[in-house]
Amino acid sequence: MTYAYSFDDIRNRPVAVIGAGTLGRRIALMFAGRGGEVRIHDPNADQARAAVDYVASTLPDLLARRGSGEPGNASVGTDLATALQDAWLVIEAVPERLEIKIPLWGEIDAAAPSDAIFATNSSSYASRLMSENIRDKSRLCNLHFYMPPTANAADVMSDGETAREVIDTLLTVLPEFDVHPFEARRESTGFIFNRVWAAIKRESLAVVADGVARPEDVDGMFRLNWQMPVGPFQMMDSVGLDVVLDIENHYAAENPHLPEGPRRVLHEYVDAGRLGVKTGEGFYRYPPTTAP
Repeated sequence: MTYAYSFDDIRNRPVAVIGAGTLGRRIALMFAGRGGEVRIHDPNADQARAAVDYVASTLPDLLARRGSGEPGNASVGTDLATALQDAWLVIEAVPERLEIKIPLWGEIDAAAPSDAIFATNSSSYASRLMSENIRDKSRLCNLHFYMPPTANAADVMSDGETAREVIDTLLTVLPEFDVHPFEARRESTGFIFNRVWAAIKRESLAVVADGVARPEDVDGMFRLNWQMPVGPFQMMDSVGLDVVLDIENHYAAENPHLPEGPRRVLHEYVDAGRLGVKTGEGFYRYPPTTAP
């Protein structure tokens, strides 16, 4: 089976995004900005419709700021088979739990076109850890997004068996969608940028856990010293503190010597239902219109 495509090859084929949360809808937005079709599927039908509405309302501003591209179409894939029909690329963006991802990939493998590229947006798990139900593992890889449309870098990483043409296709085609891929040359938990970000995030949480500073102090110093628009705690609120905690738990499972303080702080917020922007309150409070 060949998985080598040019942009012209896939112009008339949809991208399927499975998972309509904070990142799933943003990923869909990027692929809708080049005139094509994106199908979004989520077990929560309301969330899937909200993701389609997000794409429709955000796309005009995205194209205006980018100064290129053309409006595409996002639709709800009411069931998995409908979402996957004729897709050239399937991106999984469900919660960071292998007990969800492994069976889901088996369902995707059974329903997707035989030449579709498979990509997980997992931010901490290598794709090989979720591949047991995929018959042809050469079409699977990690394609990890950060926070588009403002942070448009993406990690691409082999599962150890990924066909070279899959990686090369993504490296070639994704910039057409204003997604800029960087290849991890060997398997790495956290990929490239996330390994650096994990250290910043963890130490930021640690100084709060140790009573040295408040979240707003850390963020304020980042904004002043590095001219960043937001600091680490604001960034964690945007990602979702439940997602951040899942990732930290995975790192801790691999490295039991990591300090517990950062995870303890995250647990306090997650257990209280304060997950960040998506719930209106995390380390900061947000107006209702901010939450997706």
